[in-house]
Amino acid sequence: MALPKYTLVTRTQVANEALKNGTVKPKTFEPEFIEVDPLIAAFRRMVRKHEFDITEMAITTYMAAKAYGKKFTAVPVFIVRAFHHGAILVNKKAGVKSPADLAGKKVGVNRGYTVTTGVWARGIMQDEYGLDLSKVTWVLSGDEHVEEYKAPANVVPMEAGKKMEDMLISGELAAAIGVSVDHPDVEVLIPNAEEAGFAALQRTGHYPINHLIVIKDELIAAQPGLATDVFNVFSEAKKLYVDNLKAGKVELKGDAKMHKRVMDITGKDPVPYGIAANRMNVENLIAHAKAQGILSGSERIEDLFAKETLDLVG
Repeated sequence: MALPKYTLVTRTQVANEALKNGTVKPKTFEPEFIEVDPLIAAFRRMVRKHEFDITEMAITTYMAAKAYGKKFTAVPVFIVRAFHHGAILVNKKAGVKSPADLAGKKVGVNRGYTVTTGVWARGIMQDEYGLDLSKVTWVLSGDEHVEEYKAPANVVPMEAGKKMEDMLISGELAAAIGVSVDHPDVEVLIPNAEEAGFAALQRTGHYPINHLIVIKDELIAAQPGLATDVFNVFSEAKKLYVDNLKAGKVELKGDAKMHKRVMDITGKDPVPYGIAANRMNVENLIAHAKAQGILSGSERIEDLFAKETLDLVG
């Protein structure tokens, strides 16, 4: 009997390569891989039109979508992680020596306020450097994937016709999150940002999650075991990668370089799946999203993930 074919969007990366190239295969369905470039366009298409059966999605986009009743549910496959200490650029002439100095100033945020990098970066500035986020005017270059979401009063759109990079260079913005600017007047706000991220990991276990995998609710309801199969096949692909990383068979660049450093610091799987190994970081993100006016704070981890996956470890 032929397996059902489901559309699946996930950008090829070290942790899922064995799934994308067919080395590992799902047991209950046949994936029809769809490439979406840029990947963030897939998030919007899923949130607004439920366009795919299974897709990678930014975790805060997912949480916001879930809060507004969108009909898909995540499995705890945390396929993309990153440290965000280096995501904040500052104009050298703005008189900002520390994130706390941004109080009373305008700070750009690339795309929407609910973008996951922005949530983590603001959380870092609040938790580690004492910035009062309510005293900053956050200036957005785009809109939200979740159309229903309404941002706090200190979040405003960028003026039409302007570019965030130019506003940062000119000093109209004191700082900006998530932009790339090569200009002598612009620098990374947090010194030695990469090492600051690893230090936070060592100090507190801070290891931000960026993307997870979601499945249409109608498929989960119609096919018990589907969510488990999705979790397992991503986990199997990831295990092959981590085994190769441990054996020194992976070129240490990009994510692999970061994963190796995380593995050296923690002595553990640098791409852990499942709720048990990730509860603290998911709870931290929920807390940041609540403090930043994105979620109500009543969200429970157990309500965010498919019930059959709650106790899975990968």
